[in-house]
Amino acid sequence: MEVVLGPENCVPPVNGSAVTIGAYDGVHLGHRHLLEELRRSAGVRGLETVVVTFDRHPATVVRPESAPSVLTDLDQKLELLASTGVDKTVVVTFDEARADETAEDFVTEVLVGALGARLVVVGRDFHFGHGRKGNVALLEEMGARHGFQVVGLALESDLQGEAVSSTRIRRALEEGDVRSAAGLLGRHHQVRGIVVHGAGRGGSQLGFPTANVDVPDEVALPAVGIYACWYQGADGEPRRAAVSVGYRPTFLPEGAEPPSTCVVEAFLLDFDGDLYGEPARVSFVERLRPERRFDSEGDLVEAMTDDVARTRNVLAAPLPGSAPR
Repeated sequence: MEVVLGPENCVPPVNGSAVTIGAYDGVHLGHRHLLEELRRSAGVRGLETVVVTFDRHPATVVRPESAPSVLTDLDQKLELLASTGVDKTVVVTFDEARADETAEDFVTEVLVGALGARLVVVGRDFHFGHGRKGNVALLEEMGARHGFQVVGLALESDLQGEAVSSTRIRRALEEGDVRSAAGLLGRHHQVRGIVVHGAGRGGSQLGFPTANVDVPDEVALPAVGIYACWYQGADGEPRRAAVSVGYRPTFLPEGAEPPSTCVVEAFLLDFDGDLYGEPARVSFVERLRPERRFDSEGDLVEAMTDDVARTRNVLAAPLPGSAPR
């Protein structure tokens, strides 16, 4: 897949393109359904497939006080988009100027001028442009003038008839329901970061050395708790890990307020090595229990021993495709 940074760096294909537009946060099953339709329709017409997405979630600029956490950072999103088989992704910088741009100007500049769109495929509820005034009806009106067809698709639903959406996946993660999130994503929810030094208690004090993964603040973490996970380091090898997402309450002074950010600590099963400074990917498979404060380090060690045993059981026989991408 070709990645182009900015529509100003695009050259319209000779035969035109089939385009979809959106944040594509998570590249979940609903997104994949739409991208399959884009590829199918483009193939019939002999068009290049193009995803137009943004370098950040638009809400971080439009309404930063209530912007959601993201399911994927930009690098992971691009990897997932590439796995769908689209030809090109154009990454648009979403800044104040772009937020103030009218829907009409966006269509003229990006869809028509930069991409030579002949087909635009979006969800029926798609909105874009300043004040979210752009929609399928406006696209159809402008398509009639500029020579592109518009397909507005119904949102993909699960077996219960509820639409698959990034918002719904975030809600599942907030509840610690990583299995439901995986069912909507079509993969385990994964966070990425660099392994940094922690408090140093894990190995020397507790007997469970952990990799402390510094996950960017804007990335969605599941609810505080202990999880069975797949861990991938710099070598890309999936390893079983018992992972804590939380605040280390056993080591907080009585009555103290927890820190403002969670710590992600991964204990890798059957592994001995130095991971500091390496990139890490943590994929959440199952929540084992909530985080809790223990009366003693001995009680904590006993619970951690049980967490490791349960992690081993959960990940003993992964189903095909369940290991992280």
